[in-house]
Amino acid sequence: MKDDKKNQLFSLESELLNLVDPVFCKVEVDLVKWLYDLTGEKKWEMDSEDENEHYVSFHMKHHDQQAEITLYNSGFASVDIDGKSVFHGDILDQKHQKGKLNYYRIDSGEKILLN
Repeated sequence: MKDDKKNQLFSLESELLNLVDPVFCKVEVDLVKWLYDLTGEKKWEMDSEDENEHYVSFHMKHHDQQAEITLYNSGFASVDIDGKSVFHGDILDQKHQKGKLNYYRIDSGEKILLN
């Protein structure tokens, strides 16, 4: 009986240690689908990408249209099409729900599922 309690305690401690393992979160967005939702145009293609420590900007094109999507590390985003702003806000907000927040282990890159 004592061994069972000791094993349960050890198991609990190892599970708690996993809760403090370093993780990173990433906002993921289907850019082509989002541009389709905003413009009604399909087949957007990636033209270029710029990144710095605060945001990532994606430059996309569809025939003669140009789009720039800027995703900030905070979950905020802006979308300009042909120089005109068509979206400016939080992509994790319930009413927009364009982004999905996922968590990954720092050491292995393995995706972590949270309840």
